[in-house]
Amino acid sequence: MEDQPRWLTDEEMEAWLALVSMLIKLPQALDGQLQRDAGISHFEYQVLAGLSMSAGRTIRMSELAQLADGSLSRLSHVVSRLEKRGWVRRCTDPDDGRYTLAVLTDDGWQKVVETAPGHVATVRECVIEPLTKAQIRQLRDIGRRITDAADPGGTCPG
Repeated sequence: MEDQPRWLTDEEMEAWLALVSMLIKLPQALDGQLQRDAGISHFEYQVLAGLSMSAGRTIRMSELAQLADGSLSRLSHVVSRLEKRGWVRRCTDPDDGRYTLAVLTDDGWQKVVETAPGHVATVRECVIEPLTKAQIRQLRDIGRRITDAADPGGTCPG
């Protein structure tokens, strides 16, 4: 006898559809603001922001891919675009020549400084302000639990 699917209850379906809607609309809102105000995508911003928060504004490409939650191939293409704009440069890791480092340039740092306020304002408007402090903590916990279930190996940023 075949196992029957465990269909979602009405309440579970409502929660699932709310999450699906958020997964579609929130990235559009974040990407739209960044494209409109800074001429970059959300992923490009994640790369620049990740570099800006790294020691010496430098990090191995493989670590940056994890931090930005993208594949190494996608990151390489994006870093090439950012290099052309003078915001990032690549060099060989002096500690281990098998690795490539991404380095945020001074112009790249300036781009992050100029872009961050608008991005944070959109995050506040779309995510933080509609929620109570308790809901923000719940969102954090829910996000971590779903991420852990979707990525048991822990490759998604925490």
